[in-house]
Amino acid sequence: MFKVLFLCHGNICRSPMAEFILKELVKKLKLEDDFIVCSAATSQEEIGNGVYPPVKELLRQKGIDCSAKRARQVTVQDLKVFDYIIAMEQFNLDNLYALYPKTDKSKVYLLLDFTDTPKDIDDPWYTKDFEKAYSEILVGCKALLSSLYHDGLITLNKEQKKELSEI
Repeated sequence: MFKVLFLCHGNICRSPMAEFILKELVKKLKLEDDFIVCSAATSQEEIGNGVYPPVKELLRQKGIDCSAKRARQVTVQDLKVFDYIIAMEQFNLDNLYALYPKTDKSKVYLLLDFTDTPKDIDDPWYTKDFEKAYSEILVGCKALLSSLYHDGLITLNKEQKKELSEI
């Protein structure tokens, strides 16, 4: 069982996008029983709020329902429970370490570090480029799954490998 927690600043744009994209990917690959996927904020600003409307609409257009999602802040318990704590940008990690200085850094990653082009994912709250964020997050989530496969942590049959390459 892989427990993945995605982080961003407010938990209303990038991290819920990543949460629901990864959930959709593992569903398509029939790996739902192997994953727990959640998301959280490093700040308190948006706690209790739903996914930002442009993100919610973009996910809806992709056939993904996130209407029940409410923003929450990362907790010390999350840091114990989750195997992978994956942030969208270095700023999120800086905030995480400020909140919880004793965070086990061996479990902490930036999403695009799993790709061939590691970088921060810009916050679409500011850029308004939700499609770009979606595309980068999709690439990162696929790369995460590929990394787990290549590291021998998940098993994919021929059909699942083909499905992952075609998504």
